[in-house]
Amino acid sequence: MALKIVIFDLDNTLYPRESGLMQEIGRRIQVWLCDYLKLTWEEATVQRRVYLHRYGTTLGGLMAEHNVEARDYLTFVHDIPVGEYLEPSSALSAMLDTIFLRRAIYTNATSAYGRRVLHALGVADRFERVIGIEEVGMRNKFQREAYEQALALLDARGPECIMVEDSVGNLQPAKELGLTTVWVREDGSTARPDVAPGAHGEGAICGEHEKVPEKHVDFVVENVLEVREVLDRLLRRQA
Repeated sequence: MALKIVIFDLDNTLYPRESGLMQEIGRRIQVWLCDYLKLTWEEATVQRRVYLHRYGTTLGGLMAEHNVEARDYLTFVHDIPVGEYLEPSSALSAMLDTIFLRRAIYTNATSAYGRRVLHALGVADRFERVIGIEEVGMRNKFQREAYEQALALLDARGPECIMVEDSVGNLQPAKELGLTTVWVREDGSTARPDVAPGAHGEGAICGEHEKVPEKHVDFVVENVLEVREVLDRLLRRQA
């Protein structure tokens, strides 16, 4: 089946981790947990790890165990002046301009926040759609149903899509649906495109580490700019 669309994750995928933006979001999540659950900072850190492991996101845990109002939480944690952390990226713009397939964003954040990030990076006009957690029924990428809804919104089937993501755990349900998976490792690795990590590779998942099942990761790249090289290889195989 021919490839038709490249789907990009947003945070820590389109821009470097060193920007500090996700660290600020993490800080605001901690503040929310402390205030809402009346926890100390240390207790909130432990509780967040539990939610991440069990539900994939902190919000998933809050919704499942505390019936939290998701929109209030999402508004609070994403109320950040993203322009103070990000700036337009000519390299990212140039790379995206060489991709002649459809391009979309799929993020566990809100689509409104996603659009703000894209504007800050100067690439908002490079994507046909931004899909956030609200558009997939408040599910996160840990859940197969979330990907199924995202694909439906894009009018695409899994084998027609490439998913580019920094959290390796989020690629498992994508792979199960037939998407080609690209892990943006960004940890100083020397792994090159077309080389998937072995069974003993370590991959970041929501701030934790777990073993990377090789079958879930088709390509490993050091940063998002190498996605063009991956795409070239895939399209040559199709020719």
